[in-house]
Amino acid sequence: MLLPILFLFATPPSTEDLEAALKRFTDVISIVETEAADPVNTQQAVYDGAIPGMLRTLDPHSIFFDPDQNEQLKQMENSERKGFGTVVSVLPGRVIVLQTMAGTPSAKAGLQPGDEIIAVNGVELARLPFEQIVGFLGESHQHRAQLIVRRPGNVRLLQFVLDPELLDSPSVDRAFMLQTGIGYIRVDAFDPQTGKQLHDAIEKLGGAQLKGLVLDLRDNPGGVVQAALEAASFFLKPGQKVLSVKGRSIEEQSVEVPKTATPYPFPLAILVNGKTASASEILTGALQDHDRAVVIGEPSYGKGLVQNVFPLTGNTALALTTAFYYTPSGRSIQKPLASGHLEIEKQAQQFHTDSGRSVTGGGGIQPDLLVGPEAQTRLRVALDASGIFASFATDYLQKHETKINQSDFEVTPALLEDFQVYAGQRSIQPSVGEWAEERDWVQSRLKQEIFNQALGVAKGDEVEAQRDPAVRAAIERLVARL
Repeated sequence: MLLPILFLFATPPSTEDLEAALKRFTDVISIVETEAADPVNTQQAVYDGAIPGMLRTLDPHSIFFDPDQNEQLKQMENSERKGFGTVVSVLPGRVIVLQTMAGTPSAKAGLQPGDEIIAVNGVELARLPFEQIVGFLGESHQHRAQLIVRRPGNVRLLQFVLDPELLDSPSVDRAFMLQTGIGYIRVDAFDPQTGKQLHDAIEKLGGAQLKGLVLDLRDNPGGVVQAALEAASFFLKPGQKVLSVKGRSIEEQSVEVPKTATPYPFPLAILVNGKTASASEILTGALQDHDRAVVIGEPSYGKGLVQNVFPLTGNTALALTTAFYYTPSGRSIQKPLASGHLEIEKQAQQFHTDSGRSVTGGGGIQPDLLVGPEAQTRLRVALDASGIFASFATDYLQKHETKINQSDFEVTPALLEDFQVYAGQRSIQPSVGEWAEERDWVQSRLKQEIFNQALGVAKGDEVEAQRDPAVRAAIERLVARL
């Protein structure tokens, strides 16, 4: 949220103090320029030393942009999202195609689910650490890329040349029913279209007739605050406070749900984790404070600050933290900064929701119910790291040309036994006890990978949701309220 720059100068610093500080600074620069043992680049000393050093005493988010950095910032703001339209599974040393989106460069070129990308622009992916593979693939989406691909059943490697195109990636990317009456919606960011997309998704699932909704904000880094405020109006009553903004030079401002809002009545559960940040935390905090939703998962990131970008002379700019966001109960969303700020000291106390429940301050949103991700066992790690689910699914679909039907497809005991033999042939031979203990999980993962390649990743996500501990906890809470 950008606030009028006019507010920042409501209480200017003492002219005498400012002049004295500038005099000391220019004296130091003058002495350094004339007396230092080596020649000094004054501009570099100021841009890379003096100004960043001053900002580091404020907070880690206030940044000075030199001319080159400022140009990069402008380009990023004007950039459009490009890509090839490929959904892949990234494993240590391996990248498997799960889905190609219709009409995108990857689909037009002929990439297929089950293809393994061996190299991109001459770089062998097997030689890169896992983290580098992810970054390298992201960078390659911006330019023409030459792919070397291994296709199951083909002896020869295939070559594809892809040119990136603009992609329309909705921020509300998943919406389906978990069970009768209870829907699931995932929002992976907040942009200008999120409000409309969220409303359309709710209506698609049943609108006001829903008995409950799980709203998944995990890994959502935030984005446009106005979109989060619009989303809040779908669930909160007209006139209820959504957030407040406070800063040293800014009068406190509050934002309330518009009086024209017509919120949905069904119970709501929100899923969060350590990557839920900014606008996502604003929405979550408001719904928690008004007892409108049960929050499930892990503590959120804790980014609740207002920044303005001020253009400066010489094509430079300053991104400065000017205020902080607070939930309706008064909690600061921002976690303590390196140098702290005065309001943080007040956040150690307990705050209270509309019903009087205690909620914890101090930065981020603390869930009402702590639930972590799926447990990792030795067998699960070995199977996932090997990429065996994707390769088995590819082989299975090649051998069974019958169209997979989502409504009646199940992993039968015979199919599970085939997978066990397949794993054994690839030196994955756990004990009988380990197989028995992980049977349900293996069945779910097999079904998910087969759906990924046969029906699309969205259908595979529906399978994954059924075993997700946070989703299961949310369903239990919502069912208990019916």
